[in-house]
Amino acid sequence: MFEILDPDFTELIDQNAKIELVADGFEFTEGPVWHTQDNCLYFSDIPSDTIYRFDNSVGVSTFRNPSHFSNGLTLDQQGRLIVCEHRSRSLTIQTEGGFHTLADCFNGKKLNSPNDVIIARDGTIYFSDPIYGLQAGLGGPAVQELSFQGVYMLKPGASQPELLFGDFERPNGLALSDDENLLFVNDTVRQHIRVFTKDSHGRYSNGTIFAELFGDGVGRPDGMKLDTVGNVFCTGPGGIWVFSPSAKLLGKILLPQKTANLAWGDTDRSSLYITSSSTLYRLRCKTSGKSPMDS
Repeated sequence: MFEILDPDFTELIDQNAKIELVADGFEFTEGPVWHTQDNCLYFSDIPSDTIYRFDNSVGVSTFRNPSHFSNGLTLDQQGRLIVCEHRSRSLTIQTEGGFHTLADCFNGKKLNSPNDVIIARDGTIYFSDPIYGLQAGLGGPAVQELSFQGVYMLKPGASQPELLFGDFERPNGLALSDDENLLFVNDTVRQHIRVFTKDSHGRYSNGTIFAELFGDGVGRPDGMKLDTVGNVFCTGPGGIWVFSPSAKLLGKILLPQKTANLAWGDTDRSSLYITSSSTLYRLRCKTSGKSPMDS
């Protein structure tokens, strides 16, 4: 269940904690995000073309089907879902009249397939755009128009995204530090996390490799979240790898299936919800994180 590599791991997670099976029977779960006002979790099942909703009183229910093969999800301060849609190759936002397109092109060419998305306190959106959703069964088949797989920034009110980084092989999960001075981005194929520093102009640059995730077990760097003190929880071979803010590997949460993503939830944000292939898990932790709706 746990591989403890440093005593500090037990300050974050009780070594006797149980990983709870919340629900199963899905095809491939992704994109979990906690809604603080409604006390519920939203998550995607990509191959089944569905966004699900979970709360402790009702359980799991279908929120949106079809979802255009949704993947990553986040929420703005008003509690509106922001969705990475594979089939439409777009980033959309929930409105009273349905879902509205925020971005679907760059320099006149269709995006690949927006994959993961986060939002800063000022409403700026960051998203990754690898080619996974161009595959049949995940939103495609579709033809790649851009010659690269980028990480983008979309400022509030902007009609076009700005390219931040175009040198990733497969950009995937993203996370911001609590002070938003650091931006972490996974490269799934290269199996590492890169970290970028905010400069005086408010842009992220000077990327360096924060950690490499090579090891036994299925899975690669995909989804990623930080706790409130800067520890990095990232999916990788065998489950979830936990790093200190200084990139020391503290331990691993071991899971039987390929694990795609995770999110902090419940009223105290001390529950780690984990999307792992056909299963949704929950792990109570000593540490805690934030929902995108938290200030």
